Order: sequence, then structure tokens, then C-alpha cells
Amino acid sequence: MKKRLLLILCFLMGIYVSSQECPRLTFPADGSIGVPVDATITWPVVDGIIGYLISLGTTPGGTEILNQRSAGLTNSYTPEVGLPENTQIFVTISLFIADQPLKVCPVESFWTEDVTVPPLCTTLDSPADGETVVNASSDITWNYAPKATGYRISIGTSQDSFDIIENFDVGNVLIFNPTGDLPIDTDIYVKIIPYNENGEPTSCPLEMFTTGVEDTSCQAFFDPDVGELVFPRPMLKFPDRVSICINQSSTLIDTPDEADGFRWYRIHPDGSETLISDRAEVSLSNVGRYRYEAFNIVSQAAGDVECSETKQFLVVASERPVISEILIDRIDGRKQITIQTTGQGSYEYALNDPSGPYQLSPVFSNLPDGENKVFVRDINGCGRAERNVPKELSADDFPRFFTPNGDGINDYWQFVPSPDNVQTRPDYIHVFDRYGVFLAQIMPNTKGWDGTFNGQPLPSNNYWFVAMVSDNQKIQGYFVLKR
Repeated sequence: MKKRLLLILCFLMGIYVSSQECPRLTFPADGSIGVPVDATITWPVVDGIIGYLISLGTTPGGTEILNQRSAGLTNSYTPEVGLPENTQIFVTISLFIADQPLKVCPVESFWTEDVTVPPLCTTLDSPADGETVVNASSDITWNYAPKATGYRISIGTSQDSFDIIENFDVGNVLIFNPTGDLPIDTDIYVKIIPYNENGEPTSCPLEMFTTGVEDTSCQAFFDPDVGELVFPRPMLKFPDRVSICINQSSTLIDTPDEADGFRWYRIHPDGSETLISDRAEVSLSNVGRYRYEAFNIVSQAAGDVECSETKQFLVVASERPVISEILIDRIDGRKQITIQTTGQGSYEYALNDPSGPYQLSPVFSNLPDGENKVFVRDINGCGRAERNVPKELSADDFPRFFTPNGDGINDYWQFVPSPDNVQTRPDYIHVFDRYGVFLAQIMPNTKGWDGTFNGQPLPSNNYWFVAMVSDNQKIQGYFVLKR
């Protein structure tokens, strides 16, 4: 009874998984024309998944506009800087399903509108207009201006002079990082002008924020008690790039840094930030840009001071490798293999031992004799693959005899690969008699030789063969024709 219930449960789960069908775009519908360049792309909710990926391109399956951006469990996406005008946009939605490969859905497309007017003005997002005590090293971000294809920014210390930067074209982005820090304790004036091929707005507003006073309490100082410099701020070792594993609901990232406290922020496409953790580790489930902050609490006469260091890092997707092929070559008579893999990740390779040592190169030279196995693992811990190296053929791998008597059994002589070595097979085989007379050429994927020459059956005897394999290996041997 328990076995029957288990079978029923597996059957129902199979129905449930197979029911996670690919969604069709609800807006814009497939084939739509005149779609606004600032449109929000939407699709129906798919139950039982752990997330969506969306890619946008100008060719079927293309990703030059957006490359597998995670949408989490939100069934919509609004391009941060809009879409190119008068262009066919191809959309690919992919589904994260727990413990299954990424499900890539069929491509759909639509045409965007032909923009014929200039964009409207934009406004500062961060620092906000009128904000005070702004960090002098802050980035400047602004809101998307619909129909804009680029922005020019001017920054100055007075309303009448853009003495820091003037009319600088940043392209189609919503963030600008000034070269060097801004002046401290100063009013900073900013004007941002969107543009497109039709022109620009005529009178965009001048906005202003004020930077704060430099804090010297966190500067390094010489401690005579220990006889060396003391750095109140943490020394960061956290990398610029980390990976999360596809088909896992989240990946836990730990910091290697020592500090009194930590903060992790997700940076949204518009430049805004959301605090996602205040511990030494963070659970990440979306690719994109993040900011990491570590701080120490330093006691001063006026009270405790927080001394912090911060950096941005990029989160990318990774997955378990798949070994697609093992190429075999001979270099100066020595065997060399090249491992070919597929998958979205960074991989390293080992020979014969799953614990390594691992190397970044997929090439192994001077391969030892006998059976060999390769191991490929994702360097971010997203999984490992293994595969036997196809062994070299020998004369013993070829049939020792055949009986072409028309009974339908063993009537043809042909190489048949073994089940554990299906990759290796000859490119062709030549058959000769005992005097070296060429009798037949046998190609792969044919029945083989039927024991005739010029249409006439040959007598029972020993016959010789020469087989050529793609790695320049030549195999010679003999077999018996029995009648």
C-alpha cells in the first residue's frame, strides 16, 4: 500500500512540475507594434517556481539590451533607461524551478514606437534636491526621463558657474560618479538635461544639495603604546564579484573581513538602495549590483564614532557544469585532452581525483596510461561534473570473427563501441587480404563489410584491417571470416 501511495505521489508531482508551463506576454502582446519605449513588460504568474529571468535583445534570443536579469518572483519588468525606439524587441522569459535545470521559454517580440518629440526634464534622486550633510564621495543619481536616449550633467559650486564639470555627456545611464570627492561643507548645484534625436527640453531645473564637514575622527593615527599606525576603519578583503547558484532559492555569502558591524545593500537600477542585512553574512537570490559596508566603533571624548569602509560588488549567476565533450589529441606522440563544458559559471578542472588539485585550464597533457576520469567543478560551489576519458582503442576492441552466411546473425564485420566508451570510434577502416590487396573501406554508421570483393564472396580465411581514429591513432589487426 505504501509503495502504491508513493507511486501516486510521484505521478502527481510529475503532473505539478509539468504544469509549470511557459507564460505568454500579456503586455506588450507578441507581435504588438507602437509600444511605448518606457513600457512595463508583464506576463502571467507561474505557480511553483522560485524566480524569473528576463532577457531582451534585437535578435531572437539576443541579450544585448538585457542579459538574464533576475525579476525575482515579480511577473513584470520595467527597463530602467527605456527601450530603443522603432526597434523589434525580442523577449525571453526563463523560469527557476527548484532542483531542475533553468527552463527557457519561447521567444516573443514586439515593435517599439517611433519617438518624434524630445524628452521631458528629469530630477535628482540621490542626493535629493535640498538635502544637507551629504557625503562628499557620493554618486549622483537621477530619475528616468521617458523617451530619453542620453543625459548631460553639469555640476558647480554656485548658481552661475559649473566649475566642477559642465555639460558632460554620460550616455544613457542614471548615475554619475564624479572624479574625486566633491568640496566639503559646500553648496553643490546640479543640472541634468535629457536628450534624444529630436532634441532636448528647454529649461530643466537647477537643483542643489550641501556636502558635510570632513570627519577626522576615523583617520589613521600613530599609537605610541604599540609603536605603529592604527587604522580605525576596517581593511576590506571582500571581492568585487560573487556568484549565486542557479536553481537555488538563495546563496549565503559570508564576509572575510573583521569589523564590529556590517551592512549589505541592494542597489536598484534607478540607483536607490535597500538594506538587506546587518550581519556578517547575507542571503542573495538576485543578480545585480550591491553595496557592502563594514564599520568599527571607535571611542572618542565626545562619544562613540562609527568608522566605516564601503565598496560596491557585482552578483552574477553560476551553475553546475555539464561536460559536453572530451577532445583527444596526440602531441609528439603523447596524449592530450581538452575538456569542453557548457553552463553559466566559472569552472576549474582536475584529473582522476575529485579532491584535486584543480586547475583553471581545461587542457591536460601527457595523460597517463590506463583509465582516466576528469572532474569539473564550479569555483563558486554550485556543483561538480565528472566523466571518463574515452580510452584509446586497440585491436582487441574489434570483432575477432564474423560469419557472412545469410542467416541474419553476425553477417557483417564492423566496429561496435562498448557501452562505457561510446565516444571513441574509428573514422574509417580498411580491409586487406593476406597479400595486402585492398578489399573494402568501412565507414562509421554503416552495417560494415559483408565479406565480398567485386560482388563475389571471399573464402574463409584470416583478413587484416587498419583503422584510423580522429586523434591520429592507427590500429592494425586481423579477424577471421568463417563460412
